[in-house]
Amino acid sequence: MDPKFNDIQTSIANQIFKVVFFPDRIYHAQYLNATRSARYRYNVMEVRGYTDINIMKGEVYMDGLFYTNFLRIEYRAGRLVEQIREVDRMLGWELLCWIRLTMADEKTQADTIVRLHYDPWVHSFQTEIWETLEPPNNNFHDLSVLEMMGRSGPITRVRNFNPLLRDIKGIKHVEIAFREAETTPSSNHTVTDPVWDNNFSRTHQEPRQPDVPSSDQNTVRDNNYRLDFQRGYHKHTDDVVPVKYLNALMEPENPEFDKTGQNIVEMKWMLQRELGSSLIFFHEVTIPPGKTEGTHQHVGSEELYFITQGEGVAYMRVGDDPDIDNVFPTESRHVFGIGFRDFKAIPVRPGSMIYTKSGGMHGIRNTKNAPGDPPLKFVAFLYHST
Repeated sequence: MDPKFNDIQTSIANQIFKVVFFPDRIYHAQYLNATRSARYRYNVMEVRGYTDINIMKGEVYMDGLFYTNFLRIEYRAGRLVEQIREVDRMLGWELLCWIRLTMADEKTQADTIVRLHYDPWVHSFQTEIWETLEPPNNNFHDLSVLEMMGRSGPITRVRNFNPLLRDIKGIKHVEIAFREAETTPSSNHTVTDPVWDNNFSRTHQEPRQPDVPSSDQNTVRDNNYRLDFQRGYHKHTDDVVPVKYLNALMEPENPEFDKTGQNIVEMKWMLQRELGSSLIFFHEVTIPPGKTEGTHQHVGSEELYFITQGEGVAYMRVGDDPDIDNVFPTESRHVFGIGFRDFKAIPVRPGSMIYTKSGGMHGIRNTKNAPGDPPLKFVAFLYHST
C-alpha cells in the first residue's frame, strides 16, 4: 500500500465524507500464502470484489527482488453452501473453481479449473496462481512455502495462464464460477451431480435483435461472475442501442396486457457486468405515452427508479412506505406471478424517486397519451440485497 494513503485517510476532506478506498487500505496482504516466510513480500496492485468474491493481482518479491506475477482468488461460499444444502450435502475444506482470464484486446483468453482451499485467516476458500514456481537461479524456496506449491496446492501454476500473467496489468476481466469438490467431506463418496454457484445462472442483455421485442436472442446466458479490472467508463445514452420488451413484467391475465403487441418499453443497458459489489445493472428505461411496465415484487434484490423526463404514475404496494398510505389514492393492480394487490398511485415527474427494497412491489405507467406527449424516462439501479 502506498504510504501516502495514510495521509489521505486521515485528511479533513476524507473525514467529512468517510470515503475509504477499498482495497488500498483494507486488503490483507499480511495473510497471503507466502507471507508465512519473511523472505516473500507481495505488491497487490489491484483488487476487485463481488459479493463473496475477492480477486487480487500483483507481484511477488523474494529476498527483496521481483520474482513473479500472481492472481489470488478468495471466495466465502455463501451461495454455494445454500446450493449444497438443497441436495442434503455439506461443503468440505476444498472446492473447485472455473476461471477465465480476458486481456484488454478482448480476444486473448485462457481458462482452467483450480482447487480452492479453506483458509481460517481470511475465512475464505482461496488459491494463488503464480506465473512461475521455479526459484530464481542459485536460489531455493523456503520449505514453509514450498509445501504449499503444486498442481492442487494453495500456490499453483497454470501453464496456459503464463502469457496472460506475464502482462498482469493487461488482464481486463476475470470470469469465475464455483462448484463443490469431487467427493463428500464426511463419507468420501463420489459426487456425480455437483452443484455450482454460477451467479444465480447470470445473464445480461444485448441488442442482438433490437427490433424484436422480448427476443430470446437479446438475453445472453453467462452462468458466471465477472470481475472487471477496467478502472473507468464513459458512455452516453445516445450511443447505446435499446433492447425492447413487450408487456414487460405482465401476464395475459393482467387487464393491462396488450394483445395487439403495442405495449413496448425500451431499456438502454448502460452498465451490467462491469459493476462490482452486488450491483446487477444500471439502465435507462423509456416508456412511450400510454404504456406500462407491470407491477412486480422484488425478492432478494432492491431497485431504485429516478425519473428524468416526462410524467406518469408509479405504483408502490400499500404499506411498503407507510408515510404515503394516507397521501395517495389506492388502486388494485395485477402483480406479475402473484395476482391482485392494493397499491398507492404516486404521480411522478423529473426528480421523483421510487426505492423498493426486498419484499416490496412496484410498477410504473406513462399516463400521458395525447399526440406529441413525451415518453416517460427513468434510470434504475438494481442489486442483490443479500
